[in-house]
Amino acid sequence: MLNYEYIFFDLDGTISDSAPGIIGSVLYALDKMGVSEKHEESLTKFVGPPLTESFTKYYGFQGEALDMAVKTFREYYREKGIFENSMYEGIPETLKKLLEGGRRLAVATSKPEPFARIIIDRYGISDCFEFIAGSTIDETRTKKDEVIAYALETLGIGDPKTVLMVGDRSHDVLGAKKHGLDCLGVLYGYGSRAELEDAGALYIAETVADISSIIMN
Repeated sequence: MLNYEYIFFDLDGTISDSAPGIIGSVLYALDKMGVSEKHEESLTKFVGPPLTESFTKYYGFQGEALDMAVKTFREYYREKGIFENSMYEGIPETLKKLLEGGRRLAVATSKPEPFARIIIDRYGISDCFEFIAGSTIDETRTKKDEVIAYALETLGIGDPKTVLMVGDRSHDVLGAKKHGLDCLGVLYGYGSRAELEDAGALYIAETVADISSIIMN
């Protein structure tokens, strides 16, 4: 049994299959910016990382153009995209097993915190988490390491070795490592085994059920 007291869960690609709403929001933003994207399947790379990082990395948006891209993305997401997602099968059962095993759970996501809370509430699993930590709408807290720092401080956690981060992308692993947290990478989301292992994930779960099995067995 792995002796972590706290388990921090990423949201997109870990709890929530959120690609449809995020891709739709990206396409809406790109159209408003005059950019035509014919390869919609490639936009899964937007699932997980901060929006500002992805729009800059993949489309070169900076300054006012970047601000406009993020603003128009959220126009669509706030009205439609936030509902275009589904919870991965087996998540409630996995959370229940961890809670019954004495673990304390929280969410640490780069998604704006108000949106994350709406999604978690809609899934009916809010009571499983002691805290839902997300990014800020004004972009003052967006990177995963910043969100993790916020969660650690809010929960009053002094020893990072008591915490395990669970996520599907390299930024989950790297954000955790920056604060001395171990990370369990999941393969059912949007990152590959190579991405997670190269970033330094200590454990790999192929399925949702594997998360509790690895932690509790």
